[in-house]
Amino acid sequence: PISMQELKDEIARIKKRDKELNFRASRTEEYLSQVMAFKKSKELVDILTKLNIPRLKESHIKKIADIAPKTMEELKVVLSGYTVNVSQDSMKKIVEAVGKL
Repeated sequence: PISMQELKDEIARIKKRDKELNFRASRTEEYLSQVMAFKKSKELVDILTKLNIPRLKESHIKKIADIAPKTMEELKVVLSGYTVNVSQDSMKKIVEAVGKL
Protein backbone atom coordinates (compact mmCIF):
# COMPACT_ATOMS: atom_id res chain seq x y z
CA PRO A 1 0.00 0.00 0.00
CA ILE A 2 1.03 3.56 -0.65
CA SER A 3 0.24 6.46 1.64
CA MET A 4 -1.34 9.67 0.43
CA GLN A 5 1.91 11.56 1.01
CA GLU A 6 3.85 9.06 -1.11
CA LEU A 7 1.23 9.35 -3.84
CA LYS A 8 1.43 13.14 -3.76
CA ASP A 9 5.24 12.96 -4.02
CA GLU A 10 4.99 10.55 -6.95
CA ILE A 11 2.52 12.82 -8.77
CA ALA A 12 4.88 15.76 -8.24
CA ARG A 13 7.73 13.70 -9.72
CA ILE A 14 5.59 12.78 -12.76
CA LYS A 15 4.51 16.39 -13.18
CA LYS A 16 8.13 17.52 -13.15
CA ARG A 17 9.09 14.84 -15.68
CA ASP A 18 6.15 15.26 -18.09
CA LYS A 19 5.47 18.99 -17.54
CA GLU A 20 1.73 18.25 -17.54
CA LEU A 21 -0.46 15.64 -15.87
CA ASN A 22 -3.15 13.58 -17.55
CA PHE A 23 -6.77 14.00 -16.49
CA ARG A 24 -6.82 11.32 -13.78
CA ALA A 25 -3.52 12.37 -12.27
CA SER A 26 -4.59 16.02 -12.13
CA ARG A 27 -7.89 15.06 -10.48
CA THR A 28 -6.01 12.92 -7.97
CA GLU A 29 -3.66 15.82 -7.25
CA GLU A 30 -6.64 18.12 -6.63
CA TYR A 31 -8.24 15.56 -4.32
CA LEU A 32 -5.05 15.06 -2.32
CA SER A 33 -4.56 18.79 -1.87
CA GLN A 34 -8.10 19.09 -0.49
CA VAL A 35 -8.09 16.00 1.73
CA MET A 36 -4.57 15.82 3.11
CA ALA A 37 -4.39 17.72 6.34
CA PHE A 38 -1.34 16.01 7.77
CA LYS A 39 2.02 16.77 6.15
CA LYS A 40 4.34 14.63 8.28
CA SER A 41 2.97 11.19 7.42
CA LYS A 42 6.41 9.75 6.58
CA GLU A 43 7.71 10.70 10.02
CA LEU A 44 4.60 9.26 11.64
CA VAL A 45 5.01 5.97 9.75
CA ASP A 46 8.58 5.72 11.06
CA ILE A 47 7.50 6.48 14.63
CA LEU A 48 4.61 3.99 14.55
CA THR A 49 6.86 1.30 13.09
CA LYS A 50 9.37 1.82 15.90
CA LEU A 51 6.62 1.32 18.49
CA ASN A 52 6.53 -2.38 17.47
CA ILE A 53 2.84 -2.78 18.21
CA PRO A 54 1.82 -6.45 17.94
CA ARG A 55 -0.49 -7.42 15.05
CA LEU A 56 -0.19 -3.96 13.46
CA LYS A 57 0.93 -4.35 9.84
CA GLU A 58 2.36 -1.85 7.39
CA SER A 59 -1.03 -1.30 5.73
CA HIS A 60 -2.57 -0.43 9.12
CA ILE A 61 0.28 1.96 9.93
CA LYS A 62 -0.02 3.77 6.58
CA LYS A 63 -3.77 4.16 7.00
CA ILE A 64 -3.27 5.58 10.50
CA ALA A 65 -0.66 7.99 9.10
CA ASP A 66 -3.06 9.10 6.33
CA ILE A 67 -5.96 9.75 8.69
CA ALA A 68 -3.90 10.94 11.70
CA PRO A 69 -6.51 10.18 14.39
CA LYS A 70 -6.26 12.54 17.34
CA THR A 71 -8.51 10.63 19.75
CA MET A 72 -9.03 7.02 20.77
CA GLU A 73 -12.48 7.04 19.17
CA GLU A 74 -11.09 8.20 15.82
CA LEU A 75 -8.41 5.51 15.98
CA LYS A 76 -11.05 2.86 16.72
CA VAL A 77 -12.99 3.98 13.65
CA VAL A 78 -9.86 3.75 11.47
CA LEU A 79 -9.02 0.27 12.76
CA SER A 80 -12.62 -0.97 12.58
CA GLY A 81 -12.16 -1.50 8.84
CA TYR A 82 -9.57 -4.18 9.55
CA THR A 83 -9.68 -7.47 11.40
CA VAL A 84 -7.02 -6.46 13.89
CA ASN A 85 -7.18 -6.25 17.67
CA VAL A 86 -5.00 -3.61 19.29
CA SER A 87 -4.78 -3.23 23.06
CA GLN A 88 -5.87 -0.04 24.82
CA ASP A 89 -2.27 0.69 25.84
CA SER A 90 -1.08 0.38 22.24
CA MET A 91 -3.89 2.61 21.05
CA LYS A 92 -2.89 5.23 23.63
CA LYS A 93 0.70 5.08 22.33
CA ILE A 94 -0.52 5.60 18.76
CA VAL A 95 -2.69 8.60 19.70
CA GLU A 96 0.19 10.11 21.69
CA ALA A 97 2.54 9.67 18.71
CA VAL A 98 0.07 11.41 16.41
CA GLY A 99 -0.39 14.19 18.96
CA LYS A 100 3.35 14.87 19.14
CA LEU A 101 3.48 15.65 15.42
